[in-house]
Amino acid sequence: MVSCEKEKVGNTATVKMSGEWLVTVDLANDDGSVAVEDCYGLGQVPIATYNTEKNVPTEMWIDDLGNFWDFKVNVDLDYNAATFSTKDFVDNYSYESQVKISNGKVLFDAAKTPSGMPADSIVFYVSFDDDDPGTIYKMSGYRYTGFANDEP
Repeated sequence: MVSCEKEKVGNTATVKMSGEWLVTVDLANDDGSVAVEDCYGLGQVPIATYNTEKNVPTEMWIDDLGNFWDFKVNVDLDYNAATFSTKDFVDNYSYESQVKISNGKVLFDAAKTPSGMPADSIVFYVSFDDDDPGTIYKMSGYRYTGFANDEP
């Protein structure tokens, strides 16, 4: 008789920061305030944050999945503080360019979805070296729930 023992699979090192998000892209002023809401008329767009191949709590990927500027960037992560950023402009893995992410954070249970349910919130600022110098975008939204009532 042969028996199988199931091995417990653990979480990744960035589990509470990883996920799919629905965000709005606003044009931001230098002080971070919103200058133009939904500046390209995209509405809410999906993005993803996920673990790197190193599986460490000090870095993760931010990927707009080609829904805004087509960027995929490796960011520095402070897992305990739930914050992330790049030190300066870093390589974009989607195409040859550079991207800067600043003041990124995940706020747990701080958002309210369209259906009224609580969800995690994400916010960060992003700049691109192939955009007009000094242009800053604020990307903010909530963790994707999968519920029809929360779809954009």
